[in-house]
Amino acid sequence: MHGGPAGCYHVAMKQHRLCPWWLGYVVASPLRGLLENPNEIVKRYVRAGMTVLEPGPGMGFFTLPLARLVGTAGRVVAVDVQPRMLAGLNKRLARAGLVDRVDARLVSAESMGISDLAGAVDCALALAVVHEMPSARNFFRETAAALKPGGRILLAEPKGHVTPADFEEECSLAGEAGLKLIERPALGRSRAALLAK
Repeated sequence: MHGGPAGCYHVAMKQHRLCPWWLGYVVASPLRGLLENPNEIVKRYVRAGMTVLEPGPGMGFFTLPLARLVGTAGRVVAVDVQPRMLAGLNKRLARAGLVDRVDARLVSAESMGISDLAGAVDCALALAVVHEMPSARNFFRETAAALKPGGRILLAEPKGHVTPADFEEECSLAGEAGLKLIERPALGRSRAALLAK
């Protein structure tokens, strides 16, 4: 899944392949924070006490700021397909004292394994990840089922990887899953949409 534009797994020519787990260290690097402030991106959408779904956290570039924002009463459910990504994420969470706020789950490429979250998620953040999934349709169906009524999903894809037509296709698949377009926020070098259940 993601962790950022480099991704935890990658779809090229519609063929699914995992990228090296060690790339997670690059994507979560503090140097990346000089170009892109993760807190500034997510603080508009996340508040204390929320349950947040983060597919493809990689080694936690967004996860740590999310965990701080949800506070002790909230939680982040971070799902990824690579054990080494999650091991790196858990180490970073432990160093930051945030392990108790994050439910880091190893999942298959076919499902996020979040049926236990049905109607419980306030916000999902799909940042540079949907284009890397084997089935965007399945992703939006699973996410829509997990969201509370009125729950939101911030969808963002890197302009260098996702064409305008491909992004519109993702938005269309989100619509099929019952998610409505609320706005198109400006997010730097990304194509973005805020959707709600």
